[in-house]
Amino acid sequence: MNKEHLLQHIIASLEALKQVAIDAAMQAYRSATDDENVAENKYDTLGLEASYLAQGQAERVDACEADLAAYRQLALALKEQHTVIALGSLVRLIDDEAHSQWFLLGPAAGGHKVVFEDKTIMLITPSSPLGRELLGKEVFDEVVTTVATKRSHFEIAAVS
Repeated sequence: MNKEHLLQHIIASLEALKQVAIDAAMQAYRSATDDENVAENKYDTLGLEASYLAQGQAERVDACEADLAAYRQLALALKEQHTVIALGSLVRLIDDEAHSQWFLLGPAAGGHKVVFEDKTIMLITPSSPLGRELLGKEVFDEVVTTVATKRSHFEIAAVS
C-alpha cells in the first residue's frame, strides 16, 4: 500500500471534514447574529445559546486545521519503511477471530476512518490505548488493550 497516496487521501478526507465544520460554524454564526435571536427579556437565552454554539463550532474548525497541519508535516515520516512501530507506521492487526484491521499511527484525528484501496484504515494516535501499546512493537508481537471492560488481543501482521 502506497503510504504517500494514503496520506493524500487522509488529507482530502480531513479537508472535507473541515469544510463541514466551516459550514456549521457559519450557520451557527448567522443564527447567533440573527435579529430573531435578540433577547426579549432576561429569561430569553436563545441568542446566548446560539453564540455558545458558534464559538464551539469555530473551535471545531480550529481543531480541523490543526489536524490537517499535523498530517501535512507527517509526509517525511510516511516515506520511511518501518519495522518497529512509530509515528507514521501503517499497521495491520489480526484479532482472536482472525479479523484483519488496518491502523495508521498518526499525530492527530484519532478515530477518524478512511477507505483506501478497499480497506478501512483507522487513524490512531500515540496517546490512545492502542497507540500506546503499539509503539515500539514489531511484526508478530502481540498486543493486548483494555477499553472500559473490554479486553482485546491482537497480533501484529504487518508494519510499513
